[in-house]
Amino acid sequence: MTPLVTPEWLDANLDEVQPVDCTTFLPGTPRDANAEFEAGHIPGALRLDIKSFADPDQAPPHMLPPAELGCAMLESLGLRRDKRIVCYDDSPLKTAARGWFTMRHYGARDVAILDGGLARWKAEGRDLESGPARVRSGLWPVGGPVHQIVTKADLLAGRAAMVVDARAYDRFTGDKPEPRAGMGSGHVPGARSLPFGELYDEDGTMKDEDGLRAAFAARGIDPHAPFTASCGSGVTACSSLLAAYLLGSSEGRLYDGSWSEWGADPDTPKETGAPA
Repeated sequence: MTPLVTPEWLDANLDEVQPVDCTTFLPGTPRDANAEFEAGHIPGALRLDIKSFADPDQAPPHMLPPAELGCAMLESLGLRRDKRIVCYDDSPLKTAARGWFTMRHYGARDVAILDGGLARWKAEGRDLESGPARVRSGLWPVGGPVHQIVTKADLLAGRAAMVVDARAYDRFTGDKPEPRAGMGSGHVPGARSLPFGELYDEDGTMKDEDGLRAAFAARGIDPHAPFTASCGSGVTACSSLLAAYLLGSSEGRLYDGSWSEWGADPDTPKETGAPA
């Protein structure tokens, strides 16, 4: 299955796939993703609340749970690992990419993203339904994660590849404060900046391959070389991983704790300003 599908394709195949709304917002945003889902979503869609899909034993927000718990949580949402999944969102953060990563992390092999998200679906005048998700019987057997997660310990020990930071550039440089209280400013030493918005066109669809290559090249990043994707809390970093995947690379790894973990630790080294 192609990683990106159009509203036309999804509309024609709704009976054969599992649409999943993965919308979430930055802290302090005056929008309620769960309420918006109930007000109107793609027919038959299930709901992945990224903020709630979290390891209860980890302090940073929505860290991926251990395999057994994560698989059980996906099953409880009514998802089947053996059936096609299409993630979408209605968020400026393009959070469907986090859903795409999450499903594949827990062993799903047939996962795509609705290119342009719910906004494009509605712009084309396609049907919506309201109310809570119609949860069906799920089936998500426990299986080993297919993606290696980078930890803070890996970074501190020099066991991780160069960090590619998807936050806005002024957060990367430290010129703008973090939206989460208690965070230091700046970036992981040696990191490169690639704001996730540079991977998308103005209409919210992902850039074509030439555009993605140009976005990586403009920041001096080779998507085919190993890299560690990071951001504020492991969500927008997944757009970097998706973009590299679309270019035929599987070298990226997610630092799931991202700046919510690194920036909150007073003992981690931090740089400010433009990268060297």
